[in-house]
Amino acid sequence: MKTTASEDRTIGLGVIGMGGFGLFAVQQFLQTPHTKLVAIAGSKREESIVAAKRFGAETLASIDELVNHPDVDLVYIATPPFMHYEQAMLALNAGKHVICEKPLAMNPEQGREMIETAREKGLLMVTNLMQRYNPMFARVKHLIDKNLLGDFLHGYFENYAGDEGLSPEHWFWDRTKSGGIFIEHGVHFFDMFTGWLGDGTLKASQVVKRPNSKDIEDQVQATVEYGNEETGKKLVNFYHGFTQTGRMDRQEMRLLFERGDITLFEWVPTRMIMRCVVDEETTRALMELFPGAQLNVTANIGGKDRPLRGRHKEFDAYQQIELRFGFGDEKQHIYSELLRLMFQDQVRAIHYPEAHRIITEQNGLNSLIIATEADTLARS
Repeated sequence: MKTTASEDRTIGLGVIGMGGFGLFAVQQFLQTPHTKLVAIAGSKREESIVAAKRFGAETLASIDELVNHPDVDLVYIATPPFMHYEQAMLALNAGKHVICEKPLAMNPEQGREMIETAREKGLLMVTNLMQRYNPMFARVKHLIDKNLLGDFLHGYFENYAGDEGLSPEHWFWDRTKSGGIFIEHGVHFFDMFTGWLGDGTLKASQVVKRPNSKDIEDQVQATVEYGNEETGKKLVNFYHGFTQTGRMDRQEMRLLFERGDITLFEWVPTRMIMRCVVDEETTRALMELFPGAQLNVTANIGGKDRPLRGRHKEFDAYQQIELRFGFGDEKQHIYSELLRLMFQDQVRAIHYPEAHRIITEQNGLNSLIIATEADTLARS
């Protein structure tokens, strides 16, 4: 495709919050053609000094200087959640596009004001919910939409997260700074399941405090209902526990269907195991959807064992199989690619405001709303 004059225009990037993750993300963003790191604001961290030297960027003493810098078009915010609203509003009111780390804000009221301000000024106000750029996300979406394993019935996400880097004094445990686990972390996964199943309704929520601690909330769980009476209601359980030694940190999602289930591994899903019963046509469709997957035949089905029955339905199948997909991929490399794809998608929208985006302003707000509802209900 021929590059247009608009795409040739350099996008100047300014960063607020250049810590370890900020540096990791910016390294991916700057691989987008015609993108330049102009300035970093308000940080004396080693990561900021290294990034400034590496990319030839200015280090500025204040955020005001950064948002008013004439060469900054887009501000990336990677600070703790309680800073997002004030910093984003400064940038928006200075006429800058904004991408911020999750969550969008500490509460939906702030989020709505941020998005409305961006809309009035014709600017982006996007939350980095990069999960939807994962090819695994798209494959699962196709599996659900095409009903390849029958109706979706139930799901869960379990996050056994390490807390070795989170001292008792860390801002993560301070609800006035993080918003709590649902808001600081859970938004990613509420957004993922909304992308797969449509809008959901919160049905239950709980929070657990660590014994003998200073009000540290280290485990939360919620149940969200998707669908309706006509399409069938589906429950999904979300659990987050920041309780593990780092070596035991792991995440797992399982989605149950009428004729099988899939298990996804890692919080950015990189690997999948599917167990199901299939006919010939479904096997072909699955192998096309998951190219290069390892197919293991668990059992052949024939004779008096056909057809199969479940949920008072009858269906035909000739094999019980297991598919393994994605086990050769490096997790950190996939994560890097999702950041690049998210950033490229948003930069395209700066050049072409009417362009379709996978993630829009509404994703950040919708995920924040359900996270806030879960946080509130857990304390009622």
